[in-house]
Amino acid sequence: MNTTHNVLIVGVGGQGVLLASEVLSSVSMEAGFDTKKSEVHGMAQRGGVVSSHVRFGEKVYSALIKEGEADVILAFEQAEAQRWIHFLRPEGSIIINKYKLFPPIASMKGFDYPEDPIGAVKKRTANVTVVEAVKLANGLGNSRLVNTILLGVLSLRLDIPTQIWEKVISERVPKGTEKLNITAFQEGRSQQ
Repeated sequence: MNTTHNVLIVGVGGQGVLLASEVLSSVSMEAGFDTKKSEVHGMAQRGGVVSSHVRFGEKVYSALIKEGEADVILAFEQAEAQRWIHFLRPEGSIIINKYKLFPPIASMKGFDYPEDPIGAVKKRTANVTVVEAVKLANGLGNSRLVNTILLGVLSLRLDIPTQIWEKVISERVPKGTEKLNITAFQEGRSQQ
């Protein structure tokens, strides 16, 4: 049987969604899986919504995850978790960075930020992990470590050896930050 893993990564431009999807794609390929990735990041540089579909398995034919078929949603921002929850399969899990980032485009168009996005997600599924990744990253001395922390949490849901994750992270992060990013990844793995 060809089991395909579907991971949807969502957030706002500048949060590291694209780097996280690059790392996950490389990790899955390094682990021997056929991997497909699709990104939407037209407004990424302006703080707009960013999403990345990553699918991997024995043989994957399409990069896009259908609604209701994501095994895991990794949400870098809590309103984005609520926006994308309809993509989660019934037995799937969602990892939410407990962080509010009001997109500039929303204020220009007069949209209100949801009152309780995490609460709304919990009404749809019981398999919710909330992580204070910004607080953890700041505790490590670098707010840009949020994506690596969240990848650490995600790694607990995927049966891929830790050594592969650490190898790929070391290759993909900016030079000189490898050790700190590995520390952040391990911090994420401790957040269960």
